[in-house]
Amino acid sequence: MEIAQYIQEGKAVLGIEFGSTRIKAVLIGEQGEPLASGSHNWENRLEDGVWTYHEEDIWNGLADCYRSLAEQVQQKYNVTLTKLAAIGFSAMMHGYLAFDAKGDFLVPFRTWRNTMTEEAAEQLTKRFAFNIPQRWSIAHLYQAILNEEPHLSKLSYFTTLAGYVHWKLTDEKVLGVGDASGMFPIDSETGDYDSKMLAQFDEMIADRGYSWNIKDILPKVLSAGEEAGVLTERGAALLDPTGSLQAG
Repeated sequence: MEIAQYIQEGKAVLGIEFGSTRIKAVLIGEQGEPLASGSHNWENRLEDGVWTYHEEDIWNGLADCYRSLAEQVQQKYNVTLTKLAAIGFSAMMHGYLAFDAKGDFLVPFRTWRNTMTEEAAEQLTKRFAFNIPQRWSIAHLYQAILNEEPHLSKLSYFTTLAGYVHWKLTDEKVLGVGDASGMFPIDSETGDYDSKMLAQFDEMIADRGYSWNIKDILPKVLSAGEEAGVLTERGAALLDPTGSLQAG
């Protein structure tokens, strides 16, 4: 099959990576070969002592990265990209993106670069008898608890950057097991969060009066090959504001 026809029939796969300084996209063919690529440069900001990216940085960067890839597809193959067989997102792991029940940010995105969680990481490592680095999402959450940050009373969900993008494009609060292992320890036998450590964490915060427990606010863990959702109409518009890309 010709490449143009392959793309036109929606058989190509799109991969997008949010790196620390560049967002990169690649369109993959039948044999795993790259058919087209795109990119967008971005930089984190140091604001109030926190390394962060703004919400608009994420979505403007994603759309611009996709635009550059779609333009290359048009130029190389004379095809408008309208359908995809699958999409996968990866991003800098760890960090802390916290949301209320309406899906709004509670605090600015705290990236993996922040080293503000030493106290939390030490306490969790001791309690779990398992090394918890400062950059892990659970260390960021527990440090916020130790600091008695007011946003925690409204906390409904927290995730990584890849989990956030996936959620907004599919409405699914899920995360691949690899990324999930940088949020909270994984039990290698079950492929899910370690149940003993989940219980230990809830015990550690039992006197804080929060309405949530830890498992309820973490993304669901998925293994490779499991159904992770489909691109929604809203998600397609976020990825491709021109409207050419179809949902599904």
